[in-house]
Amino acid sequence: MDASTTEVTTAAAVRAASGHWAGAVRLAARLLLTVVLAYAGLVKIGDLTEAGRTVALYRIVPDDSAQLVGGVLPFVEVALALLLVAGLATRAAAVGAAVLLVAYAAAIASVWARGMSIDCGCFGGGGTLSGGAARGYALDIARDLVLLGAAALLIRNPRTRYALDSWVLDPKERGA
Repeated sequence: MDASTTEVTTAAAVRAASGHWAGAVRLAARLLLTVVLAYAGLVKIGDLTEAGRTVALYRIVPDDSAQLVGGVLPFVEVALALLLVAGLATRAAAVGAAVLLVAYAAAIASVWARGMSIDCGCFGGGGTLSGGAARGYALDIARDLVLLGAAALLIRNPRTRYALDSWVLDPKERGA
């Protein structure tokens, strides 16, 4: 083997290894979003009235609309989680998750900016807090931004292992 053949072989091996890791990171992002959305949605489905009350605490939408939003959001979260776990319509599900995460982060920032002390209700519960909400808000927003990064990764490149997308895509797109 001459030097140029060795360089080409090494470059191909590096590309293959980086492609493997990139695929593993995308799969991890898909599964992370799945777990978080499924858990958040299922916990809230257990008490839709409480979910509506939690949305009302944000004082962003009228109380009657808050009940509707609080009753619908958990089902949207679970539906997105089901699409993501199956790897079906991954890009669309990631866009849906990104929209939710931006809305959640904006709502939490709004409450923080208005000096309110409430539990975000992200994973059920919710309610008024006595103190220390600012630290909690920062962590909630940071969590949502990390999850938004995972969604952005899947929006940019939704192809992952163990996904139904690869079975339903046009054969020309499978290699993408």
